[in-house]
Formats: sequence, C-alpha cells, structure tokens
Amino acid sequence: MDKSEWQEKGAGHRGRLRDKYLQQGLDSFTDAEVLEMLLAFGTPRSDCKEPARQLLARFGGLAAVLEAPPEQLQETKGVGEKNGFAISFIQAVSRRYLKERMRGRRYLRTASEVRDYLEHSMRGLKKEVFTVIYLDASHGVIDSEVLAEGTINVNTIYPREVAIRALHFNAAALIVAHNHPSGALRPSDADITLTKTLYFTCGQLHIRLLDHLLIGDGIFSFMEDGLMTTVAADCQRLTDMLRQK
Repeated sequence: MDKSEWQEKGAGHRGRLRDKYLQQGLDSFTDAEVLEMLLAFGTPRSDCKEPARQLLARFGGLAAVLEAPPEQLQETKGVGEKNGFAISFIQAVSRRYLKERMRGRRYLRTASEVRDYLEHSMRGLKKEVFTVIYLDASHGVIDSEVLAEGTINVNTIYPREVAIRALHFNAAALIVAHNHPSGALRPSDADITLTKTLYFTCGQLHIRLLDHLLIGDGIFSFMEDGLMTTVAADCQRLTDMLRQK
C-alpha cells in the first residue's frame, strides 16, 4: 500500500468515527477512539490508532492522558509536538468551559456542575491539588482557583491565605476540594483536622465553609456524609470555650 492509499484508508476510518459520533454521540466511543480523534486534530494525515492505544496503556486511562504534560506525551512513538499541543489545548478548553458554566450559578441547585468541574480538573492527577470555590451570600459561584499543590494537610494549607483570598473575592461562603491520587475516598485524620481549622478560621470572619470534597475514585462530600455537622459542632464548642476565658 503506497502513502496515498494509506492516507485515504486513514481518512475513511476517521470519517466513520466522525459519523459514529454525529449519530450516536460520545458514549458510543471507547477511550481509545476518543483519544485517536483528539490526536488526529493535531496530525490529520497520520494514523493515530496505535499511538492512542500506547498512550492509554502507558498512563492508565483517558483522564491521565489528558492531564499529562505535552513533553511526556511526546515520549510515545507516533506522538509529536502537534499531537501533544492538540490534547493539551482541548483539555484546557474543557476546563475553562466547565468553570465558566458553573460561575454565577446557585451552588445548592447546581452542585452537579461544580462536581463535574472538580472531577474533570482534579481526578487522575499524580499530585495533590487544593481548590477553593468562592460563593456569594446567595451561594452563587463567584470564582474558583487552585491555592496549593503537593501534600495537602493542615501544615501546607494556610488558613490565613484562604481567608485573605475569600475576602479578596468578597465571598460569604466557601467550598474546598482536594484530590487523593491513590483513589481513596475516605478522609484521613489530616483531612478532618484541616477542615476543622478552615471552618473555625473562616467562621471568625463570618465566612461559612459549606463543604470539603475529596476527589478519588469518585467524590466524597463532608456535607453529605454528615461530617460537616460534626466539624461545626466541634468548632462551636471551641468558640464557646474561648468566650468563657
């Protein structure tokens, strides 16, 4: 098969994938097919089927591939600068879309959009990331940002910095989230201590911590599990003790 015949065959295959998407949607695609199409955006005349499979095998899943730095992607045979750029750019666009979609929405009515954003931006990361979502008095989303990367605990997250950023956004409430690269969904003792510290510190400024979300093999919510009620009670007891002194 000469080069022109090979390119024509590849174009026909991608055409069939395109038609499959238009007729059945993305749910009909395997992860390998999704990645193959993304790679093809960068090099439309190349066969991207095998590079897609190799990337999935190397990184362990689609989310991990999307989060990988372009230079790591390019270590896979068949993936060059243009492919790496295409994947990185599409990932960045998706993240901005999800962030913009939730901004200005009422959290209690659109919690699923916040979760979509957090899952997309934090699941599958190899390092821990601490994200804060700022809410107004009506619990509408003002904005969000990553405040820390690395080991997340009470010694690395400074409550003063969280409070300063909350005041900068004129936030009345917060949602904090961090990921567990191990996939674990139960909070550690350090996670609980951090939540209590943030709840108490922000509470002194009349800023309410609504929830702490953990992103692993799913999402764990302190609020839904009832742990926020325990955190609030412990912080109230501490406040009462300080007032009595």
